[in-house]
Amino acid sequence: MQKTTFGKTGLLAGRTGFGCIPIQRISFEESTALLRHAFDNGINLFDTANAYTTSEERIGIALNHVRDKIILCTKTAVFSPEKVMENIENSLRMLQTDYIDVLQVHNPQIVPRPGEDGVYESLLQAKEQGKIRFIGISFHSKDKAREAVISGLYDTLQYPLSYLSIREELDLIDTCREHNVGLLAMKGLCGGLLTNSKAAFAFLRQYENVIPIWGIQKKSELDEFLSYENNPPVLDSALENAIAADKAELSGNFCRCCGYCTPCSAGIPIPMAARISYLLNRAVKEHFLTEEWQNNMRLIDNCINCGHCKHHCPYKLDIPALLKNQQKKYFEILAGSN
Repeated sequence: MQKTTFGKTGLLAGRTGFGCIPIQRISFEESTALLRHAFDNGINLFDTANAYTTSEERIGIALNHVRDKIILCTKTAVFSPEKVMENIENSLRMLQTDYIDVLQVHNPQIVPRPGEDGVYESLLQAKEQGKIRFIGISFHSKDKAREAVISGLYDTLQYPLSYLSIREELDLIDTCREHNVGLLAMKGLCGGLLTNSKAAFAFLRQYENVIPIWGIQKKSELDEFLSYENNPPVLDSALENAIAADKAELSGNFCRCCGYCTPCSAGIPIPMAARISYLLNRAVKEHFLTEEWQNNMRLIDNCINCGHCKHHCPYKLDIPALLKNQQKKYFEILAGSN
């Protein structure tokens, strides 16, 4: 496993990181085997969050015996200094550790700074107590992400990066390098929209200071990325052509599946429904043409335009309009398949 220095933390991290959202969806036995297989094959950075239900607990069970050999990154939502400290204590307990390597503020509304509401001071207090080693932050807003990086207050940044990223987003890579801020790339496959993992891997591998955290649920997925470590794909003309084709189809107002629009008061499964036509073209179509999914797409008729999803979307998408458009395409595809 190639390693890189994780910004000003000085930690040596494998250039392939493990994103631990998907392990919530498998059994404890399966997640234990998967996490240990990752570690045994050179992955030493694991990213999770206090809000990811059982994710932290599963990591604690699987990897507590190699705690000194791994980098644990977790996240806390910002509500108050008291809530931050409560989340840290909960994470320590679940992860079965005395310290968190990188505690990330989880997509806050503003960049927390000293002298405002006490949140940043609570992070410093936890650091002084030895409960966290470094302070990081995650964002879906490129402007807020840049503000956090140049503030000098944060050791790491987590941000969505993929070969669909626009120039201003990719500029964050250089900004992080200039300020020696460690950079974790989430959503390298855009929540499952990108299916060419080789192209995704090769694109991000060209940036030495970027550590992708691939969301992994199956051993086959893990082995796929491990095979790229053993034989790194080159960003040649064939992969560049594949990337260009995906950009032509997907760039623009597509849902990144970040989930900040949820919950929907009408029960619409927004992150999937808002990109269903892409999934029908890129995944096993039959999985989305079931009676259950037909009912899910009909729920879009119950949208009351309350504004919740639009207000919370970090990409400023007109989600109600997007849903209507995807609903129309879905039933056209359904009719054509019958």
